[in-house]
Amino acid sequence: MQNSAIELINKPDQTEQQTSPAALPKLERQRLHDTVVEHLRNLIVEAVLMPGTKLNERELCETLGISRTPLREALKVLAAEGLIEISPNRGASVSKMTETEIWETFELMSGLEAMSGELACERITPVEVAEIKALHYAMLACKAQNDLPGYYSRNQAIHNKINEAARNSVLHQTYLGLNRRLQALRFKSNFRPEKWDSAAHDHDEMVKALEARDGKRLAAILRQHLLDKRDAVLNVPVPPVANEAPAGKTNNQ
Repeated sequence: MQNSAIELINKPDQTEQQTSPAALPKLERQRLHDTVVEHLRNLIVEAVLMPGTKLNERELCETLGISRTPLREALKVLAAEGLIEISPNRGASVSKMTETEIWETFELMSGLEAMSGELACERITPVEVAEIKALHYAMLACKAQNDLPGYYSRNQAIHNKINEAARNSVLHQTYLGLNRRLQALRFKSNFRPEKWDSAAHDHDEMVKALEARDGKRLAAILRQHLLDKRDAVLNVPVPPVANEAPAGKTNNQ
């Protein structure tokens, strides 16, 4: 019994080893980093920080209650996502896309979303369809309460799940990278009530096409849905003819 007690005393404390001081700061720092990135991303997406806004590091640190190190790490991530621009002499500012960039990016995204929808109808599971329907109803509940941030977060979750259901990793990575640049504009496209109503109706039709596994129909809905968002952002009242489109663009869509 004495020997057992001695062995127990001398035995290394496994719990202490698992929570060593060297491990904790790294985990804590990573959580802080992710939180700062997410918070700043939401401020940009929800137009609290407008395109072209210069980001003052000192003010941001005071507002967020953090030091400059995690802030600068977060700014590098957002710069890689195309949400901000960092200049050696002028510091960081929220990215501002030109009209031509907006036109071309939405045009490309409309094709990616259409492909996602068509492939998803071939490969999606009943469980995934049920999850998308649940998100759809939650999204409509947010709209009824005029909760645009809540609506948008569920809206994007729906689009992401359709893309994931396509089961194409290259398509998924391309979609994620491009969509980061468009998130603030997609959010903005719902500022006008009639555009918000139209977008919600599109989602009703998406769910019906998905339930029917009608890939061609879902692809067509998603393509036009994105082109309508582009027009809402650019304030195009009707589909432009060739000589009204941005330089080098036509309306052969």
